[in-house]
Amino acid sequence: MSALNLLIGLMPMIGWGLFPILTGKFGGKPVNQILGTTYGTLLFAIVVALVRQTPMLSGKALLFSFLSGAFWSMGQILVFYAFAEMGVSRTMPVSTGFQLVGASLWSVIVLGEWSKGSAKLIGFSAIILIIFGVWLTTFSEKKLPKEDGGMNAVKGVLLVACAEIGYLGYSAFPQGVKVNAFEAFLPQALGMAVVATIFAVATKSNRAGKPFQTKSSYTNIISGFFFAFAALTYLISARPSVNGLATGFILSQMNVVIATLGGIYILHEKKTKKEMGYILVGLVLVVIAGSVTTLL
Repeated sequence: MSALNLLIGLMPMIGWGLFPILTGKFGGKPVNQILGTTYGTLLFAIVVALVRQTPMLSGKALLFSFLSGAFWSMGQILVFYAFAEMGVSRTMPVSTGFQLVGASLWSVIVLGEWSKGSAKLIGFSAIILIIFGVWLTTFSEKKLPKEDGGMNAVKGVLLVACAEIGYLGYSAFPQGVKVNAFEAFLPQALGMAVVATIFAVATKSNRAGKPFQTKSSYTNIISGFFFAFAALTYLISARPSVNGLATGFILSQMNVVIATLGGIYILHEKKTKKEMGYILVGLVLVVIAGSVTTLL
């Protein structure tokens, strides 16, 4: 792996690491957060397309790119609900673990990456180490009542598990067509925004909250810019000629370090000294294991 490819692979870590922290700061309900995020992403994608004069896709390439974004929105809506149940610092490691397993299995079994036996052994050992590290970050000395931080872990984990279907579609659909990252980016953003808009008007409770008249729906557009930066650089990184889906995805998931520590120190999600010890050890294991995959 070249230094340039490694740098590209780490760019999503920054954008996706700061993204949940910003949505937590700007607040709002999940409907406000998904609207702001997807509209910000769409604005970013339009600007990129205009500056680069990127041609619009058609046919299967357009459909798959659009579906990729649509699936992401469906998954992210559930994760926003998980944030409300468990907090960012607990949700992000769990989400990372589910995504790593799903995307890595897809890329190895379906796309044929990590073709050598030794690469599979090292790669899957690294994934196991990542999962163990993620588990350490979820350690809690005591069960917090719902009113003290909303730490409903069971419900939160179930939400994140269901969200994995959406995230897997987000990663897998662009691999089914031969398009470059810049061509796929705008249709993907359109898919995200369409699903978010449907979600905002589909239920009576969402309509009653008047999400299109709520400040947090618009301040979260800034969160969308950070997500969009990560999404674009991830599309580039995941191409076979750069890092490939398996390695590119694992590198991007190092965002768990930024998001977890940001949830604790910026969003003030309380942790005991023992819990912090477990979290730091877990994050170190995630970084080490993720680094190993870059050598494959």
